[in-house]
Amino acid sequence: MPTLKGISWDHPRGFAPMEATALEYKKKNTEVEIIWDKRPLQAFADRPIEEMAYEYDLMVIDHPHVGEASRKELLIEFDKAEKFKNDLSELAINSVGLSHKSYEFNNHQYALAIDAAAPVAAYRPGSLEDIPDTFEEVIKLAENSKVILAIKPVDSISYFNSIAANIGYPINKNENEFMDKQIGLTILKLMKKLSDLVPMECLSMNPINVLDYMSANEDKLYCPILYGYSNYSREGFRKNLIKFTNIPSFNEEKNNCKGSQIGGTGLAISSKSKNKEVALDYAFYVASEICQKDLFYFSGGQPGHISAWKDQNINIDCNNFFEDTLDTLEKAWLRPRYDGYMYFQDVGGTIINNYLSSGESEISVFDNLTKEFEKSFYVNK
Repeated sequence: MPTLKGISWDHPRGFAPMEATALEYKKKNTEVEIIWDKRPLQAFADRPIEEMAYEYDLMVIDHPHVGEASRKELLIEFDKAEKFKNDLSELAINSVGLSHKSYEFNNHQYALAIDAAAPVAAYRPGSLEDIPDTFEEVIKLAENSKVILAIKPVDSISYFNSIAANIGYPINKNENEFMDKQIGLTILKLMKKLSDLVPMECLSMNPINVLDYMSANEDKLYCPILYGYSNYSREGFRKNLIKFTNIPSFNEEKNNCKGSQIGGTGLAISSKSKNKEVALDYAFYVASEICQKDLFYFSGGQPGHISAWKDQNINIDCNNFFEDTLDTLEKAWLRPRYDGYMYFQDVGGTIINNYLSSGESEISVFDNLTKEFEKSFYVNK
């Protein structure tokens, strides 16, 4: 009997739908056993795929890892599976924003986008007269101690990258170049201005920490930018509901929600797996419209298929989480995925997080970011 092992991340959104889909798949494929393990959210971002590829058949991954995976030939290339050629084409045209494309590298597809996400804004429903549309409106709310942020290191770099793309100057816009210095200094000052108005604890908080706090307490009403979790918009998940909306504009434009750093997860298959055909069949089942709109979502998942995001019943169930944030997702920015970017994400996030907690000069911080960005192109060679 084929037994496949999978690894996902430890949150109801990440783990529960994988267990549920494995059980459902077994009903029609009784000879197949799929066993899922889980790892902490931070390990999801940090743990090298190489470690997992020798232990697991199936991996739920973050797309910036695909550059390294490609070089080391750790994952199968879905585009080479002739049997599923039409299925892959269907998923490409029904992706939420750049979710599907984010797992494409060197003209090969290394994962299927089963989960779509990007930083959006979160708020307590009924608590605000007006939801901020601009950064300046966010500052006014923060001056009244109503704002909370997720700015631990990995979220600090996401925040920086999203602002850069929102104002039209994303990092690596010119290949292998970090960004214009004056733009970078401006972004750092914006981040510092807001971070000085929120609790110090935010420096060690991730989106889950922030959403857990907002759903359990009354004092913080709004977060302008954090990865969205539809679970918190569903009745009964936590004490109080959280609603989500598009990110505010970080320049003078009204209704500018572009540039949010695309995230989500992809389902990948190890090139070392001895059960690749079964793994492929299961992966395309999980990513399929029929699964995404039904079992995947209703077992706690956050689908990557556009039909699920536009589904009326799903939006009713989660207080319009998907409908209210889709504009941000469709206009999201795609991070670099070259082999070495993960080094910059890790080091750069720590640099920015340290800056937000200290009085270091913006020029020094920007110079360090530039140095580490340039280093990232050869650090793995």
